[in-house]
Amino acid sequence: MHRRVARILLYAGVVVAVVGLSKAHAASATPVYDYTGSFRFAWSLTYIGLLCAAAYGLGLPDLARGRRAAVVAGAGAAGGGALGISVFQLLAGTALLPRGVVFGAAVVLVPWFVLCATLARDGRTRAEGRDRVVLVADPGEAMVLDDELDEAPERPAVVVARLGVEEAHSPDERSTPLLAAARDHRASVVVLDRRAQADETVVAQAGVLHASGLRVRTLSLFYEQWLGKLPVGELERVSLMFDIGELHRARYGRVKRLVDVGLAALGAVVLVLATPLVAAGNLVANRGPLLFRQARVGKGGKHFQILKFRTMAAAGPPTGEWTSAADQRITPFGSLLRRTHLDELPQVWNVLRGELAIVGPRPEQPHYVAELAEKLPFYDLRHLVRPGITGWAQVKFGYAASTADALEKLQYEFFYLRRQSLALDLRVMGRTVRSVLGRAGR
Repeated sequence: MHRRVARILLYAGVVVAVVGLSKAHAASATPVYDYTGSFRFAWSLTYIGLLCAAAYGLGLPDLARGRRAAVVAGAGAAGGGALGISVFQLLAGTALLPRGVVFGAAVVLVPWFVLCATLARDGRTRAEGRDRVVLVADPGEAMVLDDELDEAPERPAVVVARLGVEEAHSPDERSTPLLAAARDHRASVVVLDRRAQADETVVAQAGVLHASGLRVRTLSLFYEQWLGKLPVGELERVSLMFDIGELHRARYGRVKRLVDVGLAALGAVVLVLATPLVAAGNLVANRGPLLFRQARVGKGGKHFQILKFRTMAAAGPPTGEWTSAADQRITPFGSLLRRTHLDELPQVWNVLRGELAIVGPRPEQPHYVAELAEKLPFYDLRHLVRPGITGWAQVKFGYAASTADALEKLQYEFFYLRRQSLALDLRVMGRTVRSVLGRAGR
């Protein structure tokens, strides 16, 4: 809740600062002018958008760790927004916004950004700011969930009590261990694994808690709603009993494709501008072919050639090894391209050709697919939709460097398949922008 309030306050503060200073300038200028009726109104909205995008990209307000990080991010966001609107003014050859508005808002917003980051951080450090979970599950399931919550960067919940199914069982009306645990630990959520759901006395107690206002979830739903993933083991039970947007909702599929083509067209313009710079860098520090082509498995299991700017030393055929962050084949210039994600830019051509989407499961090489399909259950389900330049698994987990990592990513991809929508696609795009600006590349 604190983080949500902090976000609202941050964006509201940007609007108030820019609009307030703009209206003050309009009222004090000679001659006085109508702010909302002038061309400056549209440019002030552009400035607001740039400031909000810069703040989000730098992790404000909820990702700044510590006051120093908040100050650096706040100054960077305010300065980045001011620099962005200044570039527009330079290209236009005229003052689109008064200097007092541009730099005044930047100065005012730095402490405001820090304040909002502090509010978000204070909320994050309070246990009551997270959902308090009473878990009824076998010890193995409980240990796995504990590990998942500990590793989740957003820490959406904390397990305050763990009961085995036998412990939660109620032999008579006088014994209600689940009710007592929820009351004693001030729980907000009760989570039941499969065995707990099969115990009528446990379900009856959960029903009483549900009627009193607590949320009750199956372990599978808790993974989905709190951690954004669908465990492979649960897929064996639910099988294909859910719609996939790209397959079962024609309108979503058409709109998604229009968005893909529009963004890819904009990306193609950036590609044309960036290619000479990358080519020059290649001549100096990464001699060899400019582009790298590699077979990948796409929708329906069809193979296609993915395009990237080359980041590794020119060599023979691939070795079949997983690529790691410390891979000796990556050149220094290639490492820069990976950190900034510029190596992915040529993939806009794959999007325009219909081989890729902007958002979807990342396509893998055929030999990896053959290996993983043998080891991981339901792996081929990810090929029901068009693969993407970025995806839910990418922003939640990152790159896979082993079969175990691939299994972890697969659980996030199942979540994406089950929840595929434009809202989720936009969420992935926003997180990707934040990652790129934070240079969290491989």
